[in-house]
Amino acid sequence: MAAPVTAIVASDSQFFEHLPSQFPALPQARDMFAGNATLASDTAFRNSSLQAAYLMIAGRALGLDSGAMSGFNPQVVNKQFFADGRYKANMLINFGYGEASGNWPRGPRLGFDEVVRID
Repeated sequence: MAAPVTAIVASDSQFFEHLPSQFPALPQARDMFAGNATLASDTAFRNSSLQAAYLMIAGRALGLDSGAMSGFNPQVVNKQFFADGRYKANMLINFGYGEASGNWPRGPRLGFDEVVRID
């Protein structure tokens, strides 16, 4: 609650409308998504998650601490900030300068061979 900035990362349910100008190499891309709501929704969510990761990396490169949050009520955020329904909240990211004494120690991580399979 004390973070100086909280970013709402949202997906654009109509992202494909920008594809003709943003991805001209594949002119039929817009129609592929416009005609398939599930594909469009899944793609928008996945890509907004990737953009959130890039945003956190950029913040850290500037010396900021960041903390992503998925444990919030997206319906409340959507109603407050995206009432027209086009955008859907994916996650919140708090940015600021953390107080080291209040940070949790880094938890254990699975080993490479436990999470990666190379065939």
